Formats: sequence, C-alpha cells, structure tokens
Amino acid sequence: MAIACVKLIYPASEARLYAKTLRQRHSDDNRKMASKTLPFTTKPRLFILSDITNEPDDTQSLCRYLTYANQFDTEGIVPATSTWLRNKVVPQAMHAVVDGYKEVVQNLNAHVHPESQYPSADHIRSLIKPGAPVYGMEAVGDDIPLSPGAELLIQSLERPDPRPLWVLIWSGANVLASVLYRIRTRPNAAELRAKLRVYSISDQDDTGAWIRQQWPEIFYICAIHGWNQYFNAGWLGISSDLPGEEGADPTTVRKEWLKEHIQIGPLGAQYPDILYAMEGDTPTFLYHIQNGLNFPDQPSWGSWGGRFLPINVSSEGVPNYGHHADAADQVIGMNGKLAFSNKATIWRWREAFQHDFAARMQWSINPEFSKANHHPVIIVNNVKDLAPLYIDAAAGSSIDIDASETYDPDGDDLEFKWFQYKEPSALNNYHCFDVASLVIEPSSDGRKVKATVPEPKTSCILLREGVLLEKGFPLHLILQVTDSGTPSLTAYKRIIIQPVNRDYHQYRGTEGHLRAMSSL
Repeated sequence: MAIACVKLIYPASEARLYAKTLRQRHSDDNRKMASKTLPFTTKPRLFILSDITNEPDDTQSLCRYLTYANQFDTEGIVPATSTWLRNKVVPQAMHAVVDGYKEVVQNLNAHVHPESQYPSADHIRSLIKPGAPVYGMEAVGDDIPLSPGAELLIQSLERPDPRPLWVLIWSGANVLASVLYRIRTRPNAAELRAKLRVYSISDQDDTGAWIRQQWPEIFYICAIHGWNQYFNAGWLGISSDLPGEEGADPTTVRKEWLKEHIQIGPLGAQYPDILYAMEGDTPTFLYHIQNGLNFPDQPSWGSWGGRFLPINVSSEGVPNYGHHADAADQVIGMNGKLAFSNKATIWRWREAFQHDFAARMQWSINPEFSKANHHPVIIVNNVKDLAPLYIDAAAGSSIDIDASETYDPDGDDLEFKWFQYKEPSALNNYHCFDVASLVIEPSSDGRKVKATVPEPKTSCILLREGVLLEKGFPLHLILQVTDSGTPSLTAYKRIIIQPVNRDYHQYRGTEGHLRAMSSL
C-alpha cells in the first residue's frame, strides 16, 4: 500500500506570527512564575562614592551592587579620590561594569517580580558623574567649583522626597564635604543635612572626620581605628580570614569559589580577581538589602552589613543620630567556639549573602525563571511583608507564632530556624548575657513556634540597678527560612517581643522594689 506524504508549507508571515505567539506565551508563563516572588513596595535612596581602580574591590562591589539594583533607588554613582587614588577619578571603569550589566539586565528581570524590575543600563550610565580629581579638603572651599558628582548630590538632597538619602562612601568623602560646605549658609541647610544618612567604609581622606566635627548631628556610620589600621574595622568580616576570626567559614570567599560561582557570564567577566580583600565596600549596601533582617534606621539591630552603636550617649539616653561605630556580636563559629568581635556581625551571615549573590549571577545568564533558584516568601500570622512584627507579651506568658503559609516560588523544601538575636536588646546592658532568654519551642516541621517570655524579675528589670520596669527591653526573635535549591537562598522575619510587667504598679516605689528584689 502506497502512503502519500504531504508537506505543509506555511507562509513566512504565519510562521513569524506563530513564533511570536510562542514567545508571548513563554513570557506570560515566566511573568506568572516571577509574580510569586516578593515585590519591593518601598526602596531606599542610595548615592555611591567610589575610588574605583585604586584596587579591584570597588569594581567587585559595583558588580554585586548592580545585581540588587531593583531593590534600590540609585541616585548617583560618583568616582572619587582617596588616600590611595589622590589625583584622578576613573568613570570609565564604572562604565565598563555597566557594559556587562547591559548584556544581562533582561535576564535579571525574568527572575524578579514584574513590579520590581531592574533599571536600564542607560539609566545607570546617566548617574555616573565624576568627583573632583584632588585629594580630600583640596575639593572644599568658597572659590573651588563643585564637581559634576557634587552637583548631582546637591540635586538629590534638594529633591522633595520624604525618604532619607543614604550616601555610601567607598572612597574619601570630599564629594560630600564639598556639598555640605557649599550649602552651609542656606536657610534650609539644617533641613537638608537632616535628610542625610552616611555609611562610610572607614575614613580614606581628611574630610570624613572634618564632616563629623563640623556637623556632629549627621547620622554617620564609620569604623573607628588608627589611620590605615583596617584590620580593626568590622567591615573586613565580609571576606577576610584574620587572626582571632577562625570561626568564620572562608569557603565562599576564596578565589576558587568566586571563579566558579561569580565570575560567569558578561557581568561576571567584569568581576576582577581578589588582590587584598574581597569587596571591602559591599557592607554599605548589604546593610540595605531587603531580606526581612535589615532595617537601616535601626543600626543596633544588626544586618548583613554589620551592627553599629552611637559613640556618644547623652543625659537623655542613647541617640539614633550622629556618629555610629562598630558593635560586636557573640557567635558560635564553624570551629565550635564562641567568637566575639565586630567582624562577626558580618561574617555570621556570610554563607547566606554569598549564596544570594551566586544565585543572582545565575539569574544573569538564565532568561528562564524555572532554571534558577529564588527566595522563600515568608508569611507570618497571615502577613506577607518584610517589616518587623511587633508583639506585646505579658512577662511569664507564651505566644504562638504561625509561619505555616510560608512558601517557596520554586517548590523547594524549606528549613525553618527560630533563634533569639540577643545583641540588639543589649543596648542599655553591659553585654548580651544580661538579656532575658526566650524559651523557643518550634513545631516538628518548624513552621510554628511557641515563645515564652521570662518572668518580670528576668525580663523587666535593670539588672545592675535592681529596678523593675513596666516594660523590659524588646527581645528579638528571628525566623530564618532557607530553601533546598542550588545555591540555597535565605529569607528572614524579625519578630520583636515587648515584655510587659502586668504587676508593675503593685511593686512600684521603694518598698515595692525591695519586695521584688527579695524574690530574685
């Protein structure tokens, strides 16, 4: 029996239409999957100063920064000078990184919520304006013209936006110093300064200390140490393996790991090898990453970018303005020993933030959502957001917290870990061992927890003075959820439990305090 074969030939126009339909269907499917991720409804305003090319780490940090650019409203990226790069600025090095970003931004957009897309490469380029090619205070004065970078910073300060403007300093601070000097006589100078927040990676010229002396009210994070004694700074916890920091796991900051997981694709090709320390400037924006742990207006709470306390305490208590410097965390390291250092405030999160970066580099080379890993979405007590959850609880009582609706956009298995972060509660105590301990009892699958607040004699007291309080120091309970994808990704929820002494008025007064103390 003969079989006739018929070859169907479609007109070119129909073939193109069919291909377009398939692409649209694929795009719609990808968009639907990406919609399961968490959008960023608010974004911090960030303005970067960098002595790029002084060594490779600024270029490394800029590569990482661009993989998070959808979380931020970036308002300036200014090449500046420092003690290590005194007489030139190098905007072309920034443009080279943006060249790599341009090739991958479409892929990055496939992996984030449709309402939280990445800015275009052209937009990023428009933000690159040079600072003055002179050292430190040489850029500051009545007869010295402002650099294009400084002019851009003034424009950002003057913008009618209620959000603070964060200046992230990876270099010297003379761009900021020249702006503050120029606006000092304006009627609204104090109002403009009040909008500023600064996170500087140590002082790298003579203007940072000058700014803090001239305007001590400016919120200004900066490590305190001798000139060029960077080994004493907390930000080195990003990568360095130093004496006394043996508890930090070096696996994800070694050259071999970076070569395999970070230096991939067009953007990864712009990521240079380590010379001294990896990405020394990165903590300035790790501090702002929206992951449920970090809250920039609360430097004492701790974050991927470190934990900080004000250097001065007034008669009114601990301020939330002025100069803030490194605090220290107590962490059980990979060697099983207790570490206590400023660097531990960063390296304790190292595996999580390195895996986070590695996942984004995978996004950069994969146009399909289904071919990469994405973050768990935490839902606690029926609320899906990144804000901290505040709970008032009677001392001695238990509270139930439910995260059972938490899900993974990729369908991965999830690991739930609940722990108390004591250091943020130790603001007015000698050390975190004075902080009351929550009794934490998770369910078998970890999706729910019962947390018991200690009795008033433990949770509502000034331990040194032996004085009972109506409300004790807030206790920070952290939910950490990690998926089983590759690389594993972590999200957080911070629950702040306020212990309340229901019997406070019964013991109020000298005699009452004595009765209370006798029960300790």
